[in-house]
Amino acid sequence: MKNKVATGGIIALILIILVIIFCVWAGKKINEKLTGINPTPENTGQNQPGGQSPPSLPASASEAEKIYLALGNPSKATATTSNPDNYLMVNTAYALSYNNSKGTANWVAWRVTESNLGDAERQNDFRIDDRLPKNFNRIKPTDYTRSGFDRGHLCPSADRAGSEEANSETFLMTNMVPQTADLNRNLWERLESYSRGLVKRGKVDLYIIAGVYGEKGRLKKKVTVPTNCWKIVVAVPQGAGISAINDKTHIIAVDMPNADGIAKEDWRKFRTTVRAIEQRTGYDFFSNLPTEVQNQIEVKKE
Repeated sequence: MKNKVATGGIIALILIILVIIFCVWAGKKINEKLTGINPTPENTGQNQPGGQSPPSLPASASEAEKIYLALGNPSKATATTSNPDNYLMVNTAYALSYNNSKGTANWVAWRVTESNLGDAERQNDFRIDDRLPKNFNRIKPTDYTRSGFDRGHLCPSADRAGSEEANSETFLMTNMVPQTADLNRNLWERLESYSRGLVKRGKVDLYIIAGVYGEKGRLKKKVTVPTNCWKIVVAVPQGAGISAINDKTHIIAVDMPNADGIAKEDWRKFRTTVRAIEQRTGYDFFSNLPTEVQNQIEVKKE
């Protein structure tokens, strides 16, 4: 009798498990039907220009260029030594345009997914970027020493905490610009943290491009101190590519003064439009998007 009861109990348990599995499967299918979302390449980011599937960074620089410059190459940077002040450099963590005359990047572009926000330790291995041609202006970490300016990241260290290798890439000096402590450790950092919060809470991926313009001095006659630091953040559904961008897309554009005395300011005070940054820099953002979409999102101020 006891054996029969035990056998019956096992069969009942198996049936309950099967019912639960079926309910989960059916619920998923119903949700896909109601939302119109299916696990296609368009939604997962696989085989989608500009899309990126979790969990890792691109496997190669060529793949990284397709992802990080999916929205376009705003200054038409090229990887030719005859173009030293708009020299394209790409690693698996980000892409940038290097300005040899200024000793900094013109801009840095990257994409942030949830998988990039891991718990890898901050590497702090500031170093010369040996990828630069030998005759280029190679900035050393010590070129900032006792200057009164921070070595400010354009692509943040914390945006590449998915691995120690990726985090280390952010400490190349080509990713640094001289920033005041009030900017770097306060407004700039708060916007960086807010952006990562969007990825974690909002379940979105971000296309980001950040850069500088203007000149208000030089460090050791080698590194230009910019008057302004700007950033553009574009949020797309998790795993989606640039085709998901439309007039409802969340866009953040800021133009911040590289100045003292602004530590307590709210970064939102410096919100602007993409179009305004284009006018100040001479760059053409979002060139890979349809003209109609560009005209809609470049004048948004959120």
